[in-house]
Amino acid sequence: MNAFNPSAFCPSPSPQVLMIDADDTLWENNIYFERAIEQFIRIVDHAELNDAEVRSAFDALEASRVHSHGYGTKAFHHSLLASYEHLTGSICTNEIATQLAGCAESIRSADLTLLDGVQETLPRLFERHTVILVTKGDHEEQHGKLLRSGLADHFHHVEVLHEKHTAAYETLLQRYDCDPAHSWMIGNSPRSDTNPALAAGMHAVYLPHPSTWVLEREPIGSPKAGRRLLHLANFRELLHHFG
Repeated sequence: MNAFNPSAFCPSPSPQVLMIDADDTLWENNIYFERAIEQFIRIVDHAELNDAEVRSAFDALEASRVHSHGYGTKAFHHSLLASYEHLTGSICTNEIATQLAGCAESIRSADLTLLDGVQETLPRLFERHTVILVTKGDHEEQHGKLLRSGLADHFHHVEVLHEKHTAAYETLLQRYDCDPAHSWMIGNSPRSDTNPALAAGMHAVYLPHPSTWVLEREPIGSPKAGRRLLHLANFRELLHHFG
């Protein structure tokens, strides 16, 4: 069976463990960061580098910081400040610092918008399966978004991790006494959702988002023997396999 053919496989009707990503799987997230970066590029107004080169430099600096500074709006704000000084060779003035703070605040104050199919699909998954929210980033920020989403009652457990790698999934499987043969990771990020879950011996569902963060993109690997990888167009399609 082609691993990316969602109609070719329907899992066992028995209850499964569904670990579900949050940002850009349940609700919009990266589009707000993209808008903030566009504003950052206008603030930098670099005399020698074009917009694409400024963006590339920002991405490289952010990639070098995530392991030590983590994820979320606070870490992003610090990256804006560091990138401005790196790109311009100048210390941020109070005016520039205020503008960059505004970029970060535009993300914090953005409306939380659920993705297509989430609101009606998640409760039905919760009724039948063990559903665990597995996200990463700032603990307070992620829990705040979950409360604002109105989805909190549709998860049996919530995990906000510093990083989502293979060892993290192995730990979750042990913590909740999950059989990998009946456990799935559902998300939009190849780097944080699909590939490490497959490496941990789980099944995976890849739900691509058109604005997935550049640092989360990478080629998708293959599942281990006896495991499955589904590629679905939207969250609602989960009901065809787990409903």
